[in-house]
Amino acid sequence: MAMEITQFLLAAQSADARVRTEAEASLRQFQEQNLPLFLLSLSFELENNDKPAESRRLAGILLKNSLDAKDSARKDHLVKQWFAIDVALKSQIKELLMRTLGSSALEARHTSAQVIAKVASIEIPQKQWPELVGSLLNNMTQQGSPAHLKQSTLETLGYVCEEISHHDLVQNEVNSVLTAVVQGMNQSENTAEVRLAATKALLNALDFSQTNFENEMERNYIMKMVCETACSKEAEIRQAAFECLVSIASTYYEVLEQYMPTLFELTSNAVKGDEESVALQAIEFWSSICDEEIDRQEYDSPDSGDSSPPHSCFIEKALPHLVQMLLETLLKQEEDQDHDDDVWNISMAGGTCLGLVARTVGDGIVPLVMPFVEKNISSPDWRSREAATYAFGSILEGPTIDKLAPMVAAGLEFLLNATKDGNNHVRDTTAWTLSRIFEFLHSPDSGFSVISPENLPRIVSVLLESIKDVPNVAEKVCGAIYNLAQGYEDSGAKSSLLSPYLTEIITHLLAAAERTDGAESKLRGAAYETLNEVVRCSNLSEASSIIAHLLPAIMKKLAETMDLPIISTDDREKQAELQASLCGVLQVIIQKLSGREDTKPIIMQNADDIMRLFLRVFGCHSSSVHEEAMLAIGALAYATGAEFVKYMPELFKYLQMGLQNFEEYQVCSITVGVIGDICRALDEKILPFCDQIMGLLIQNLQSGALHRSVKPPMFSCFGDIALAIGAHFERYVAPAVQIMQGAAQVCAQMDTLDEELMDYANQLRRSIFEAYSGILQGFKDTKAELMMPYAQHLLQFVELVSKDPLRDESVTKAAVAAMGDLADVVGENTKQLFNNFTFFGEFLNECLESEDEDLKVTARWTQGMIARLMHSS
Repeated sequence: MAMEITQFLLAAQSADARVRTEAEASLRQFQEQNLPLFLLSLSFELENNDKPAESRRLAGILLKNSLDAKDSARKDHLVKQWFAIDVALKSQIKELLMRTLGSSALEARHTSAQVIAKVASIEIPQKQWPELVGSLLNNMTQQGSPAHLKQSTLETLGYVCEEISHHDLVQNEVNSVLTAVVQGMNQSENTAEVRLAATKALLNALDFSQTNFENEMERNYIMKMVCETACSKEAEIRQAAFECLVSIASTYYEVLEQYMPTLFELTSNAVKGDEESVALQAIEFWSSICDEEIDRQEYDSPDSGDSSPPHSCFIEKALPHLVQMLLETLLKQEEDQDHDDDVWNISMAGGTCLGLVARTVGDGIVPLVMPFVEKNISSPDWRSREAATYAFGSILEGPTIDKLAPMVAAGLEFLLNATKDGNNHVRDTTAWTLSRIFEFLHSPDSGFSVISPENLPRIVSVLLESIKDVPNVAEKVCGAIYNLAQGYEDSGAKSSLLSPYLTEIITHLLAAAERTDGAESKLRGAAYETLNEVVRCSNLSEASSIIAHLLPAIMKKLAETMDLPIISTDDREKQAELQASLCGVLQVIIQKLSGREDTKPIIMQNADDIMRLFLRVFGCHSSSVHEEAMLAIGALAYATGAEFVKYMPELFKYLQMGLQNFEEYQVCSITVGVIGDICRALDEKILPFCDQIMGLLIQNLQSGALHRSVKPPMFSCFGDIALAIGAHFERYVAPAVQIMQGAAQVCAQMDTLDEELMDYANQLRRSIFEAYSGILQGFKDTKAELMMPYAQHLLQFVELVSKDPLRDESVTKAAVAAMGDLADVVGENTKQLFNNFTFFGEFLNECLESEDEDLKVTARWTQGMIARLMHSS
């Protein structure tokens, strides 16, 4: 029997902190002591129309939070808790949730729809709650079903489709759901609320509709309903219908041919005259078509014998009309439009789509866009000038250099002058366009650049003047300098044209980073990122003294951040952001100067002071800083080699803290990588710290609370440690390999249909092989026999992976290397094993036919190692 919890739910929302805290504690205690009754009581609260809206709202939130969580470990725990509840009690909860769909309160219905979907996501994949879809469809077909019940039922169907996989429903269920949803969209039979819920539900059900879209009659009916709904008188419903068309464009591209004339007319009318929310989706439809066609053009696998997916050239066929429609959108800028990344309006959507069209059709777009550019670029109206500049910048990726070069060469001086335009929007777009020119038409290494020794002084002068402009323009100028520097990255030993300007560029970037308005438009971050790229791409033989002078300047700035007054959380965040940027600059400087023997002493001389600064940064306790400081420490370890050991006593506590930081798992992951860097730097000198490091790594790998993405780097770290300490790894080999074997077993059981899971499986498998290789190489010539008990498992794992067509190249390479290391290191003793495993001959032959040169080299080496073993007496 459910408990009366209304008063607790209301008190938990009280303005009085004491009352609120007590109520929250009581609810938490109830949840921990009797979860089934807690969930039943919440369901009663949500279903009861006599209860206050506030208590029902919180009941719904607590129900959702008891069934789902963003953190995967927490979610697994909640799922196990749900399965442990008595079946009869769960049925009661589900019955109450289904009844709530008929509630007169909209919010309660909406919450119930979400909770039902969360329960469905747990039960339906396990073939439980088979009656759910039937019950929901019954709400739709029952004589006299009120409109609000239909609306909430359709909303539920939509959420359920969003939560479960299309493999979880049989085709009859899919057909029934689609029928109910499409009938719900019918204008003559349903209210606007029902039609909106039906259209949104269709969007989530489209993934399930493969078979239905293959049947022409069913497809025609669905498309007819969507197109009619796109002409509804309610804007929100029209928008939802266009969202369906966007999804159909990418999911069912192959069958769109017969509908394209209608779809062009619908989207064209929406773009020209509908409300912005609808017009944006209409443009998005064409962006989706572009994405599909770009993917199909890039799809090329002559070796696999696969035929390319069909390409209907919709963009090419619609090109003149489509380009004209998109160019018109560019003139619809907002007078006071913000320049932040999160702002999205019709002119931005049109320009983005135009860029995708350029990538789809290439040269064909240029003659259609250039007349618009030429007509508007000198117009007295700022909108026309900005639109022309945006159009020009949007088509720079896609067409050939031969087509673009004359037009860019002719327009470059004009654009440089336009950085002085009287209008902020025009200057912003001009700087962005210059950035695009330097990105796509400035590759001196490949033999073409619009930049020459003659025009470079003018370009640098303009950019350094424009970086003083308002923040949104200055941020785009940083992008232009970034791409300008990147073009000279591969100048190698040759002189870099940019070298004479480095001091001036660095000075201006530092000034931009220090501006009082640097937080606007993310200018400060952009200035530091650009500074990093300028340093990274510089010619060291010409720039070493400049970078050597930059080092103490950045160290001084980092030292100054320690003394910033910290009064509010905002102050703390600003300090952390600045420290992160400066640590990033130091990392790049360390990497650059330690890359050559003649400049490495600069780092060695400053290493103690640099390390002191990093340790002080750790004292500020901010995870974002930890990441950047950790990465810079990894670079310093690489630069200083065995000398780095003197920093370990003080650094080690922060490495331990990083490894234990499950909450901010990226910090944990980076710490693992840095430990690998330190192992490579110190070799056996890392030994005094290994007991604690290995203890933490093994503990972390056994934990269900740690984010799974951190686990592959941890296995690779086993290999780094083993390589560093050699025979001393003996004491860790048994627990390490045991956990590697457990992870290999997990890989074998993963759902190969889940793309995200397969990516993770590939990372995990690669890291297990890397761990085996590191351990084997560490034992070479000393204690190779220690690996004999694990040799069979390793070969079984390689065999299993060799049979998986979904493995990626890096996994194959790591598997082949580990097999070669086994033959090389353990040698004679594995001869019989290799005789028993016959798969490797075919596997290695497959690798030798790969286009990946590294893989071929590794496979040849492994083949040689095994052959040497087999021919030994």
